[in-house]
Amino acid sequence: MITSATQKEAVMALQTVRDCLRFGETHLRKGEVFFGHGSDDPWDEALALLMHVLALPMSSDPRILDARLIPSEVEHYVGLLTRRINERVPVPYLTGEAWFCGLPFKVDERVLIPRSPLAELIEQSFAPWVDPDQVHAVLDLCTGSGCIAIACAYAFENARVDGSDISDDALAVFAENIARHGVEDQVQALKSDGLNTVNGPYDLIVSNPPYVDAMDMASLPDEYRHEPELALASGVDGLDFTRRLLRDAPDHLTEQGVLIVEVGNSMEAMMHEWPEVPFFWFEFERGGHGVFMLTRQQLLEYRSTFDV
Repeated sequence: MITSATQKEAVMALQTVRDCLRFGETHLRKGEVFFGHGSDDPWDEALALLMHVLALPMSSDPRILDARLIPSEVEHYVGLLTRRINERVPVPYLTGEAWFCGLPFKVDERVLIPRSPLAELIEQSFAPWVDPDQVHAVLDLCTGSGCIAIACAYAFENARVDGSDISDDALAVFAENIARHGVEDQVQALKSDGLNTVNGPYDLIVSNPPYVDAMDMASLPDEYRHEPELALASGVDGLDFTRRLLRDAPDHLTEQGVLIVEVGNSMEAMMHEWPEVPFFWFEFERGGHGVFMLTRQQLLEYRSTFDV
């Protein structure tokens, strides 16, 4: 907790970038905040907040460490740091920006903060599991900020990319990100409850849907309470949305189409419920788990298993 007295003292005492970063790291450690939205290090979070205030890139020359700040800059920084610690607001919501696949995206509390291991697959254009030259239409289901859809547009420059979501708030953020990246001619935002009103068929459907089970929802760190519950919770076992998706997906895929979905910790529940289904589970060099792939043919073969 940073008290008002500590804030006043900091604004009077802190002078340089180095001073502010040291102060920030100390109080982030003492505050025992949870790191899970793009960083696992208090120094990096302090740096992200300060560079946001100074409108400088994270990769700024280290010589800036001894640059003096004006009091209003220190006050702004300490104010953001106080919200991070006292209110447990994740850094990307404080700065209004998150990075995914090396690309910047606007984020706020209407959408999840990007952090999916799907980024590794997108950076590889999903090869060798799909032939990038044969991907002409992509759907990002439950798109949120649109980071996956827009990153897919960069990966598949000649493909049409749809991003769908049930949330009007999320689609508004997505629209801003489409404009920010100038991909209006390639990327379309669709309002859809699951696959009900999308414009398939697609060669690739990729999704980071709600998949947090009731037990995990009850024990989430406070930082995650700032994210929309609609984008997180999916029933007792975390599979409410995924069951519908597995059942409906083959009707929206091309003959050689594939479905790639992140289910996180609900991976175990899936393998327990459908032990006979040949899910392909990806392994990631940069960490992360719980992402599977099925082909359209596999989805059709086991469709009766997925009936809900």
